[in-house]
Amino acid sequence: MEPTRIRQHVKAPRASVYRALLDARAIATWKVPQGMTAHVHAFDPREGGAFRVSLTYEAPTGAGKTTAHTDTYHGHFAKLVKDTQVVEVTEFETEDPTLRGEMTVTLTLVDADGGTDVIAVHEGLPSGVSPADNEAGWRMSLEKLAALVEAG
Repeated sequence: MEPTRIRQHVKAPRASVYRALLDARAIATWKVPQGMTAHVHAFDPREGGAFRVSLTYEAPTGAGKTTAHTDTYHGHFAKLVKDTQVVEVTEFETEDPTLRGEMTVTLTLVDADGGTDVIAVHEGLPSGVSPADNEAGWRMSLEKLAALVEAG
């Protein structure tokens, strides 16, 4: 399956964006699509450090990957380059074999137009996840990241 690739401009310096990528409270605010809430269970923002996050649908009709209304994923930080790049390896907690498997998310920060472009690449999407839904979720999340960082 082709990787999901998205670019989002943030009107803030790379250091500010990088901090938001490695802050558990910020993650709970931005790294969640519209219509869901996030709970960060564990978060160790260092190379090799682990994290675990649950995303829960606000509407009772939302179908989760882990439970009826929740997607829980866990992973670790594979690579951290200060103010430049975050590479995460993640996996859904699920019994569904079409949703299993490690995914790699690479967030690269580059100077652009007086701010920062965030280039997100999501590789290894399980066959049971719609690429269009994944892209839409990432677009929503990166827009929230921009709004959060720009607000200070």
